This record gives sequence, structure tokens and C-alpha cells, in this order.
Amino acid sequence: MKLLAAFFGAVFLFSTSISCKDSLSELTDFTSDGCSLFLNGTFKNPELWKECCHKHDLAYWRGGTEKEREQADLDFKNCVEKKTGNPQLAQLMYEAVRIGGVPHFPTWYRWGYGWPIGRGYKELSQEELVMVEAKLSKYRATFRK
Repeated sequence: MKLLAAFFGAVFLFSTSISCKDSLSELTDFTSDGCSLFLNGTFKNPELWKECCHKHDLAYWRGGTEKEREQADLDFKNCVEKKTGNPQLAQLMYEAVRIGGVPHFPTWYRWGYGWPIGRGYKELSQEELVMVEAKLSKYRATFRK
């Protein structure tokens, strides 16, 4: 029994040491898959609201506070409604991201997906903001070539 307790204690210490690592070295490059588990547009216009999803992905990759997520989701809803003129579709997509985008799920589309799982809602430090900007500059440079 003591051996089992020691094992789980070691696993706990190891897992907390991983989550406490310096997050500055752990921001992944920005990626976007468009609208993740949803269509990017209609059959007639297959990329009608894809731009809305891309902007939303930028916010989700970056992460931040719960209030910032709420604003990103509202901006997403407004963008979809503006592009489509369909408030019901915008509301459906909004509700989907509110439910599915929480930072605690180990998904590629969670809030703060650029950071390691377990970050949750956390304001970005000045150093992290600099890192975000550097990664975004690198991403934008790939389109200027």
C-alpha cells in the first residue's frame, strides 16, 4: 500500500511540475482548420463564414481570461450573422463554441489551444504577449512570400 501511495505521489509531483513549467517556451505556432467541426460556408459559397472562424481561431489559440473568451465568442457570432444575414445560424454556432470551446477539454479547438492543456483562463503576461506577437508575425510572413 505504501508503494502504491508513493507511486501516485510521484505521478502527482511529476504532473504538477509539467504544468508549472515556463509557459513562454511552450506556445505552439498558430494553426487554423477553419470552422473545426462545422462547415466553412454553404454549398453555394463554401467559404462564406470561414474568415469568422479564422479570426475566432486566432483568439482561441492566444487564450486569456474568461471575459476575453466571452468577447471572442460574441465577435464570432456577430461576424457570422453579418456574413450570412442568418441570426439563427449565428446563434447555433455561438452556442456550439460556448459549449465545446472550454479550456478544460483536451481538444485542438479549446480556449488557449496554443498553450499546454491545463492553462485554463489566465491573463497573458507581458512576456507572453510578446511571444504571441512574434508567433503571429511569423505566421503572417508566410503569406507575404
